[in-house]
Amino acid sequence: MILKIRNVFLSFLLLPVCWQAGSAAAAQPPAADLERLVAEALASNPEIKASEERWQMTVSRAAQAGSLDDPMLMFKIQNGLVRDPFDFNRDATTSKVIGLSQAVPAYGKRALLRKGAEREAEADRWRIEERRIELRRMVKETWYRISLVDRFLEILEKNITALDDLLRFSETMYGVGQGLQQDVLKAQLERSRMEEMRISLQQRRRTLTASMNTLLYRPAETALPAIPPTDIVPLQLEQTALETLAESHRPALKALSAQIEKAQLNRQLADKEFFPDYTLSFEYMQIDAGPMSEGDDMYSAAVSFNLPVQRQRRHAMVAEAVAENRMLVEERNVLRNQIRLAVADTLAALDGKGRLTDLYKEGILLQAASVLEATIASYRDGKTDFMKVLDSRMALFNLEREYHEAVAEYQMQLAVLEGVVGVPLPGYGQ
Repeated sequence: MILKIRNVFLSFLLLPVCWQAGSAAAAQPPAADLERLVAEALASNPEIKASEERWQMTVSRAAQAGSLDDPMLMFKIQNGLVRDPFDFNRDATTSKVIGLSQAVPAYGKRALLRKGAEREAEADRWRIEERRIELRRMVKETWYRISLVDRFLEILEKNITALDDLLRFSETMYGVGQGLQQDVLKAQLERSRMEEMRISLQQRRRTLTASMNTLLYRPAETALPAIPPTDIVPLQLEQTALETLAESHRPALKALSAQIEKAQLNRQLADKEFFPDYTLSFEYMQIDAGPMSEGDDMYSAAVSFNLPVQRQRRHAMVAEAVAENRMLVEERNVLRNQIRLAVADTLAALDGKGRLTDLYKEGILLQAASVLEATIASYRDGKTDFMKVLDSRMALFNLEREYHEAVAEYQMQLAVLEGVVGVPLPGYGQ
């Protein structure tokens, strides 16, 4: 009778073992759902919208740059008599004057100002794209973190079921005098630890869901359905190809290039400061006929300009523009260097995680399942004790967790790599 009870319980314990060993080959990534969330974040996130409005401000500012100042219109009475201020024909020099003047910068200044403002607007546009790339990475990383928690919860539920079977079996064996009380207590302890882990994972999922909803600009309590299992897709691109992608697509590099162009225009503008600006003016004088005047109208035309004699200030402006250009060139070099390092680090991490997941899927998990199955068979034949079965069960549980963690970290490293090169990687969603 005792042997029959033992065999019935152990046959149930073998079912999860066989299923979990076969579940290592998971489904392909649910890219469509992930990309839908990415698109929603890019369309709804308030930081992106604020950045777009800031860019519109810069574009409008560029439309103003290089415009001429408003002309000045002038009305005056010239040489009027104080004792009779409205008698305009008593003195031949009294006249009513209307004048117009226009300030004109040195040739080329307006075009340089306009081009510089356009380059600044272009840099702001690329900063928005950089922020989009960052937001895309954040959504993907959060997605895979939630997916990892869902995988943990799945294997936790299966192991809780298996532990419940073990616990009932140990209690039954103890009740008929064939088991030890410490077996029951150990099984109860592991069951309590599993329940504690489930509470912690559920809390972790709520936190991650709230983070995802924040990125999507949804209410924090909006529910997110369980994420299906994912499997890794090996990366086919090498270091050089990824660096080329980054050079062609990384928005931060393009923003710095636009700023460098602006700095070069600022240098040309500083050179223009050594040339004078002009003011053109024209005045028309209406003279009334009188005893001493025939009333012939007169005009006055003039051109005036500043004298650029403050050479030290202008040389300092040139030096400032040259230093700004050198600074931005070096900042671009720093970013390129950081990209090369980030690509190398990420490729190393991907290689390590990829080989680790293969090792788990093709070896360790199958071996751990076989160990558990053999331990259960030995226990059925009375050749080992209950604690060996429990330890083998928990070892398989921990290895399954490590496998899914490696898969999730591989996917998150891919998201990081997309952020580094500035474009979705071919074959991993667009």
